Amino acid sequence: MPFGGNDWLALTTEPTLEPDLPICDPHHHFWDYRTARIPYQRYLLHELVEDITSGHNVRSTVFVEARSMYRSEGPEEMRPVGEVEFVQGLAAASASGLYGPGRAAAAIMGHANLNLGDDVRPVLEALVAASPNRFRGIRHSVTWDPNPEVENTAAHKMPGQLASDEFRKGAQVLADMGLSLEGWMFFHQLPELADFARAIPGLTIILNHVGGVVRDGPYAGKDDEVMPKWRSGIAAVAQCPNIYVKLGGIGMPRTGFDWHTRAKPIGSEELAVGMAPFMEHCIEQFGPERCMFESNFPVDKVSYSYNVMYNAFKRLTQDYSASERAAMFHNVAARVYRIEP
Repeated sequence: MPFGGNDWLALTTEPTLEPDLPICDPHHHFWDYRTARIPYQRYLLHELVEDITSGHNVRSTVFVEARSMYRSEGPEEMRPVGEVEFVQGLAAASASGLYGPGRAAAAIMGHANLNLGDDVRPVLEALVAASPNRFRGIRHSVTWDPNPEVENTAAHKMPGQLASDEFRKGAQVLADMGLSLEGWMFFHQLPELADFARAIPGLTIILNHVGGVVRDGPYAGKDDEVMPKWRSGIAAVAQCPNIYVKLGGIGMPRTGFDWHTRAKPIGSEELAVGMAPFMEHCIEQFGPERCMFESNFPVDKVSYSYNVMYNAFKRLTQDYSASERAAMFHNVAARVYRIEP
């Protein structure tokens, strides 16, 4: 039986905790990868709806670029517009109410190459035109590690992008247009993000997946080295008031857990304990008013189900006040992504 599939996930079921607590899931993808060797090579509206209606009160979601459904022709820099055009259609279908009360892709984060500098403006304008009511910004991944064993999924594979003049010019255009940037990088690049954020204080930046911890490959068994560097990096970026952080992404195998390999999927009690050191440090440094719980589905779905994951998030936050929990589960994301009630 292949791990990571729905039949495998169904081996661990549990009641939904606090099913009325409002949730805005600020990070998921849509894709249809016909040749990809991944458990969830198709994840479109029907698959997302099956997850977000599995028990929790998910009122809205945010789509984050996945380099899917790009235009097949035309200028290279304009091809990512196809993805936003595609997701805008799925979002409109969700808004019809046919698929339930939750609004999928109520906000959309696409992609534009900030290395274009000032020339990124026409691309951003085309993205806005493709989704004038939902487009909120872009993700430009800058993941880089000198060790070839570390998987690098960035579209533009080069070191030091955050410090380059052209990248910063492009980011300034993004800020001037009132758009946001999703920050996806590895843990040892967090000081670069802090320098970048200070240079463009008017740009809202949302740090993905608790800051890109890597604990497999060359970093396996090196927590004494990795964790202090990650903790200091999180502390540094938290000092920048224009940065928010997403609490999630822990289900990716690169974080060093074995959850995706188990014969029976993990339950929420154990999952909460495993996640706690990462989540608690981020919340401590950023404060609940700049934190948002994310699913990162279907990527994290290789390790646990949607229902178990949000149960774990709820267990993690039992000692926080009602207003702090409302912020992290819904209000921060709704405000940052300008999602109307």
